[in-house]
Amino acid sequence: MWYRILIEQDEDGIFVAECPSLPGCVSQGRNRKEALKNIQDAIKGYLESLKKHNEPIPPSIEEEIVEVTL
Repeated sequence: MWYRILIEQDEDGIFVAECPSLPGCVSQGRNRKEALKNIQDAIKGYLESLKKHNEPIPPSIEEEIVEVTL
C-alpha cells in the first residue's frame, strides 16, 4: 500500500514525519532516513490497529507527477 507522508525538520533539528490520511500518525527521526523508517513502522502499526478493531482502512493513494516548464 502507498501513503503520502510529509517530512519537516523542526526547530531542534529533528525530522518529523506524518501521514495526513491517517490522523495522528506521526513519527520522527534524527535524519530523513530514520524518520522515513519510523513513519513506515508507525503506519504499519496504525493499519494493524484499524484492522484489529474492524475499522475501515483508508485506500492506498495513486498519484502522478507532471513536469511544468516556464
